[in-house]
Amino acid sequence: MTTINLLLICGGGSAEHDVSLLSADFFESSLANSNEINLLRVELDKNGHYHDQDGNICELTNKREIRFEDQQKAPWPVDYVIPCIHGFPGETGDIQSYFNLIQLPYFGCESEASRNCFNKITAKMWFSALGIPNTPYIFLNELNDDAIQQTAAALSEWGSVFVKAASQGSSVGCYKVDDATQIQQVLTDAFSFAPSVVVEKTIIARELEVAVYQYQGEVIATLPGEIICASNTFYTFEEKYNASSKATTNVVAKNLSEDVCEAIRSYAIKAFKGMKLRHLSRIDFFLTEENEILLNEINTFPGSTPISMFPKMLQNHGENFTDYLVENIKSQL
Repeated sequence: MTTINLLLICGGGSAEHDVSLLSADFFESSLANSNEINLLRVELDKNGHYHDQDGNICELTNKREIRFEDQQKAPWPVDYVIPCIHGFPGETGDIQSYFNLIQLPYFGCESEASRNCFNKITAKMWFSALGIPNTPYIFLNELNDDAIQQTAAALSEWGSVFVKAASQGSSVGCYKVDDATQIQQVLTDAFSFAPSVVVEKTIIARELEVAVYQYQGEVIATLPGEIICASNTFYTFEEKYNASSKATTNVVAKNLSEDVCEAIRSYAIKAFKGMKLRHLSRIDFFLTEENEILLNEINTFPGSTPISMFPKMLQNHGENFTDYLVENIKSQL
């Protein structure tokens, strides 16, 4: 049996660095169950430097090997890589571009699909082009008086809005605005995270999530799960990952009709295929009281922490996470 030298990269230095380390723990423990994988884990810091688990500085070269600063350590050849990085440079498509350049096969969405999903403006344009309903929004590309006036007009029309940094994940740079006096400060904060900002209509709705993934040649969409936040709150970064979170999750959402479930799953698969996603994604929807379905966002490398929905939904659908990973890895080698 041929052993695969697999490089697991985590960290990245973004606001989601620490969450990435928790997800990497899950991937590492899952792959430990396979005797076909020889795994090396490295952490990427905010300065673009790699460190192995002993703290040794190393680099991924264009010869597809890990070279260590300590030259007494032999280079480690890499057959395959899992970029377990939330936010920059993983979900932005940057690191995948380097893998493509050195012809190193990798797990997850390719660079263009990652980039298109991570930028909320680009993603919403794709949703609309594919005929998938999504939340009403306006786009701001500069913090100035016109941006403040546009946001005030949207707030007046919609009653409540979310202001979101266009290229951040896990609710980073995301703010709910109900009072016009908040607008200038919130826009200032949002623009500190990204050069463009989206202002979306606040939707009073259930928050549903679908795990969509490739396995054994098929694209599979699970039954929708549900995030239930405390009253009058939204799913912030802290609510997603803090152990004291008051948000609750149902791996399978309750009281959904079969028609609604199938419509959501159909939209999810349409988005996955239409945006050329690969291997895994978590696709999030709103469901209003009128049963209107709106695609909210796509996460191209969803969290895999102990409280994350993607692995729970995949396992609830009947898949073994180790088998799912190894199947996708071997299909590319």
